[in-house]
Amino acid sequence: MMQAALHSGTGHRASVFELFGRRLPEGRRYGVVAGTGRFLDALADFRFGAAEIDALAARQVVDEATLEYLREYRFTGSVWGYAEGEVYFPGSPLLIVEGTFLEAVVLETLALSIYNHDCAVASAASRMTMAAGGRPCIEMGSRRTHEWAAVAAARAAYICGFGMTSNLEAARRHGIPSAGTSAHSFTLLHDSEEDAFTAQVESLGRNTTLLVDTYDVKEAVEKAVRIAGSELGAVRLDSGDLVAQAHEVRAQLDALGATSTRIVVTSDLDEYAIAALAAAPVDAYGVGTSLVTGSGAPTASLVYKLVLRADDSGELIAVAKASKDKASVGGRKYALRRLDEHGIATAEVIGIGERPHGDANDRQLLVELVRDGEVIGEHNVELARERHRASLAELPGKARRLSKGEPVIPTVFIDEAPDRHLVIGTP
Repeated sequence: MMQAALHSGTGHRASVFELFGRRLPEGRRYGVVAGTGRFLDALADFRFGAAEIDALAARQVVDEATLEYLREYRFTGSVWGYAEGEVYFPGSPLLIVEGTFLEAVVLETLALSIYNHDCAVASAASRMTMAAGGRPCIEMGSRRTHEWAAVAAARAAYICGFGMTSNLEAARRHGIPSAGTSAHSFTLLHDSEEDAFTAQVESLGRNTTLLVDTYDVKEAVEKAVRIAGSELGAVRLDSGDLVAQAHEVRAQLDALGATSTRIVVTSDLDEYAIAALAAAPVDAYGVGTSLVTGSGAPTASLVYKLVLRADDSGELIAVAKASKDKASVGGRKYALRRLDEHGIATAEVIGIGERPHGDANDRQLLVELVRDGEVIGEHNVELARERHRASLAELPGKARRLSKGEPVIPTVFIDEAPDRHLVIGTP
């Protein structure tokens, strides 16, 4: 596309691309924006170096004129978007990229690969922490995904309420608190379960977490308390009927005097399993596979579409796909969240071509992220974490339901002509 656009002379036309989702994953009531900070970091360093140029030349992917353009590539445009941690709905313009066609179109895969992954993980994480009802959740999914996707997943999960990660690279890069437990292999390495527990307690202290389901849970709990004493930090359950076991282990720990010893559960948890454990005496959840794969929705299904471009005279023209089932809405978008008198969201309002008018308590959603090629948007995970809590608090109560349903608020597009509008979603 770049080569052909350079050849025709249209590549330098002013253009606006938008990243959005036509729908949420089936049955979801809201989505969560994550990946903004990672995208801004990637954009700041987005260059075509000698190795990339040489590879394109050797394979004759593009001609010399295009190679020359790529050698000098620098994004000089502007970017607006939803702040990280914000919730979103169908049609929400999560990212708006303004520049020439050439400099904006080449960012499509960069933006989509980051946002589709991180938004999927964040949306799942939000549901899980909501189901946990204040009990801490530990991200433990590194072994179930690509090694660098694991780092990104830990970041997205932390934004949406997970308190810790077992991924030490995510802890190093993003300042996320880290935590972990021993595996069954550690117990199996030793000649007896007692030897394994003794080695761990002597090395790591009595506040450590002992894995008690390698053999017999009841016997393991007795050994754990005998070796560590009532100061034992926690025991971990990783198999079986977790609800029944949690009750049995809690009663056993209390009877042994270990009333402050916590119970941590793992074993393929998702938001539904966490919700089922709400009445059980569980103190923390370790979540892996389901979290890093989006709990059944491994991609947010976001797209990146041209919505506005200049013609030969320089006049900006709204453009849109009209194909069946994949139509898009042309024109540069502006977004606000409509709130009622109690501060509860009632609609996602998207203005086409101009900023929609709101009441005093309505909230504008787009923030400036890049100006004239320079990154100016904040991408601090702690601020994103706070923003997510605040954004969730604005949603109607039924957003907390795990049962399948429609988006919790509708998306309303307002055209420049006041008598034309389009509503997506039925709350």
